[in-house]
Amino acid sequence: MENKLIKTNYPALYTLIIVFFFWGFIAAGNSVFIPFCKNYFHLDQFQSQLIDFAFYTAYYLGALLLFIFSTFSGKDLVGKWGYKKSIVYGLLFSALGAGAMIVAVEVNVYIGMLLGLFTVALGFSLQQTAANPFAVLLGDPKTGASRVNLGGGINSFGTTIGPLVIGFALFGTFEKISDSEIANLPLDKVVFLYIGVGLLFLLAASLFYFSKKVPAGISNEPMEKANKALNTLVIMTILLFAMFAPVFLSYKSEVAIQVDQLQAQLKSLVDPASIEQLKLQIKEIAHPLEIQRMLWLAGALIVVVGGLIFANVKAQKNPEGWGAMRYPQLVLGMIALFLYVGVEVAIGSNLGELLTLKEFGSLQSSQITPYVSMYWGSMMIGRWAGAITAFNLTKTTKNILLIIVPLVAFSIIIGVNAMAGFEMSHLYYYVVCILIQIGAFYLSKEKPARTLIVFGLFGIIAMTVGLLSSGTVAIYSFLAGGLACSIMWSSIFSLSIVGLGKYTAQGSAFLVMMILGGGVIPPIQGKLADIIGIHNSYLLPLLGFAYIVFFAIAVKSVLKKQGINIDDVEAEGSH
Repeated sequence: MENKLIKTNYPALYTLIIVFFFWGFIAAGNSVFIPFCKNYFHLDQFQSQLIDFAFYTAYYLGALLLFIFSTFSGKDLVGKWGYKKSIVYGLLFSALGAGAMIVAVEVNVYIGMLLGLFTVALGFSLQQTAANPFAVLLGDPKTGASRVNLGGGINSFGTTIGPLVIGFALFGTFEKISDSEIANLPLDKVVFLYIGVGLLFLLAASLFYFSKKVPAGISNEPMEKANKALNTLVIMTILLFAMFAPVFLSYKSEVAIQVDQLQAQLKSLVDPASIEQLKLQIKEIAHPLEIQRMLWLAGALIVVVGGLIFANVKAQKNPEGWGAMRYPQLVLGMIALFLYVGVEVAIGSNLGELLTLKEFGSLQSSQITPYVSMYWGSMMIGRWAGAITAFNLTKTTKNILLIIVPLVAFSIIIGVNAMAGFEMSHLYYYVVCILIQIGAFYLSKEKPARTLIVFGLFGIIAMTVGLLSSGTVAIYSFLAGGLACSIMWSSIFSLSIVGLGKYTAQGSAFLVMMILGGGVIPPIQGKLADIIGIHNSYLLPLLGFAYIVFFAIAVKSVLKKQGINIDDVEAEGSH
């Protein structure tokens, strides 16, 4: 019997790609929103990073709730609803979040904005759970990876555009605005932005729901039981919030109120000697409280990492009830993905504060947009280059494109920012970092473990140079963290799920939950910055890259013991 050619459903694919764009647009825009909110609401660095905490924790909780419901029903809930309906529900939830953001902006409440972003991201969590398998379903399964990579490329374009649009909405101009003036800015353009975003969510939901060309995508695959793994994740979540709660409550303590009063008093002083004396007094009072907060946050990190290691140790002794967590490559990969997402988000989210330092140019929040755009654009550069391998091209063509594609992507980022009115000449020489990344691709030889080691070392070197220098060299080094991170999701993902057999889908769900790192690591770096300074706080991403290199080395040994040849593993997955 002759096999029929399965045609790609392009109308449905193009509609789906809009959803991929949304994820990148909003997520990267948060990096501009954070320094704005810090100045507008007079927050410390930790409090400003709660934007990431709200956004990425929603991803985790959404994935965890889906897993809980699926476990009790015995079937994958998203598959039962159908990928089409799941994306529609997700978009409607995100539209609700956009509405909440509008209300929060109108009443000028920071917590309300956090709740709005949380709701938007909760919708994203449902969309992302359905979108990747749905992209594979919309044509020949053999070319499914190419459609997922296309979505990833559009997602990365959204991360480049997002900071520009959201920056304009916040500051109302691309001209320089001092941080002291930010508190007096009207937020009407933010309202218009989220009205537009909310309407786009509704429009996309309508296109999906009413389109007869978009298949339902119903899947009735049974869910593998993993009650012990589920219990561990629930307990871990409760403990995680228990660690964050004392930090939140400490901002209403007597010491915190006293510090706020002294800082308000500081603004009215003009005598330099009096200012220095009061700063020392504030530091003496606040330091013990900051250390206490840091210990609680370190506890949150230990809860996640320790909880996952505990699960695997228990599963090794008795695998019954642990599901995919019986596999050490998955648990090590969950920690790696947790740290990778955390590092990726933390570098960009703390960048705005770093650039306010004198040795980094004393920039105002309204001036950081091109740097944030270049950081997230670096992710696009790497992912576009990484997507080349998904196409059936000759070795020579691949090698040529591996040079051309990153340079074209770099030109697009420069061009888009220049069109927005930003002076970009100070970023022209960043092309040197991109040439180093191109060299890293050649060294990687399309092998996930080798890729992780090479790009992990690239990240370690970039952070080390950034920590030991200042000015343009340091800025380029920290921006290069985006180049190092760009291909890590797919490499970590593919190495973590290899050899899982019937537990592959469950393992994939556990890995998606580790987007939680984007909610935990940035606030920890923010609090570290409050204690040792924003520049020195980049020690945390350095440690994250170090673990990723360790994972790449350790997983080779783990898979070898299971009789799996590491060279046979191909990169897959999209973020």
